[in-house]
Amino acid sequence: MVDVGDKPFSMRSALASGQIRMKKDTFNAIRDNTLAKGDVIPVARLAGIQAAKRTAELIPLCHPLPLSGIEVLVNLDEDLPGLRVEGTVRTTSQTGVEMEALTAVAVALLTVYDMAKAVDRTMVISDIVLREKRGGTKGDFTAGP
Repeated sequence: MVDVGDKPFSMRSALASGQIRMKKDTFNAIRDNTLAKGDVIPVARLAGIQAAKRTAELIPLCHPLPLSGIEVLVNLDEDLPGLRVEGTVRTTSQTGVEMEALTAVAVALLTVYDMAKAVDRTMVISDIVLREKRGGTKGDFTAGP
């Protein structure tokens, strides 16, 4: 692990996003809450929050961090058709929370896949990206369009 002991504590945040595309019938089943495993959106949201909290257990060499805020948004997008996920994570620490935001999004999307795979194994998870980070010694970052 990289030693961050000499770095100053500062407010840090990161925003990541991703999506899952699926068949229209699968989208409709999620929207109408008719899947056998239950209501996909709140379960995926909770999975993303739990994943952010456990990132250091999942990613080797990732520092465990005291997280001060986690927000995971899971939204239906009829144009895909599918769902879009955004994860925002905040901390006051010596290192950033990019991995926590990315992990939250990835696990939320995997949860959607798991809950709907019985009706659609052709779903595609894609575009998991860091959109922005704030704070820290390297400054702010915002991804391009």
